[in-house]
Amino acid sequence: MDNQYNSRSPAVKRLFREARELMDDRSAEYFAQPLDDNLFEWHFTVRGPPDSEFASGVYHGRIILPTEYPMKPPSIIMLTPNGRFEINKKICLSISGHHPESWQPSWSIRTALLAIIGFMPTEGMGAIGSLDYPPEERKALAVKSESWCCPSCGQISKLLKTQDPNPTESDANKEAKELAKQICFKGTSTESSQDNTETSTATVDNNTTDITDTNNDEPPVDPNSEQQSSETVLIRRNISQTHSGPMLTASANLTINVNLNSTSASSRFTTYLIIVICIAIALLLFRRLFLL
Repeated sequence: MDNQYNSRSPAVKRLFREARELMDDRSAEYFAQPLDDNLFEWHFTVRGPPDSEFASGVYHGRIILPTEYPMKPPSIIMLTPNGRFEINKKICLSISGHHPESWQPSWSIRTALLAIIGFMPTEGMGAIGSLDYPPEERKALAVKSESWCCPSCGQISKLLKTQDPNPTESDANKEAKELAKQICFKGTSTESSQDNTETSTATVDNNTTDITDTNNDEPPVDPNSEQQSSETVLIRRNISQTHSGPMLTASANLTINVNLNSTSASSRFTTYLIIVICIAIALLLFRRLFLL
């Protein structure tokens, strides 16, 4: 198989290394290996997690890896009837191709196997490829799974190391539980952050609406001064585009009112001065014409 693939490809290097590690680390809980003619399709076998309705079961499936692995996640397909995941269908997990945003390149096929074990006792929550069979039916399928055979791999129960007659929770199962919790927690945190972002956006929109309403409620400007009205409209537009909070809007409105009052006072003073000057000129003309 080595001669069929580009040995310089990061994906090929990574998959060959993982295949050697899984072969050397064969355990009673999980095992996986690539097909003889396809490095990017693996078959895996996992034992059901203890203290669950899957405890006596052995489950087989396929892992389809993209050529961009490990930068992109694999797709996982279960082949053995189990009552938790649909068979012959890509299942939706945080580590599968359905959630590329959750995938981390540091994860591996071993991570995926442990995650499958950890996810089996969890609720399906309507995810793609999930099933919610009753516990009794899952237990019956677990018993039948021990004699299930894969056309490519043979009897799947022989692919795992012999289990201890008095099994206790192994380190692999503990790691599987912890991994499932971490992945679920990460997904929940991501959804929460998205909800918070939407809430923050809605709050900003509401604040913007409040600013517009506040500016519209300002008292009308003196209609006798066209110049003053145009300046006021310009100032209002600048406020609605610049300020983003009620407190800033209030202080800006206060500044506008002071400026407008100052403008009105100066306009009245100019008008009075012009009237006084006109009266003085009229008196001088009257004196020259009629008193001389």
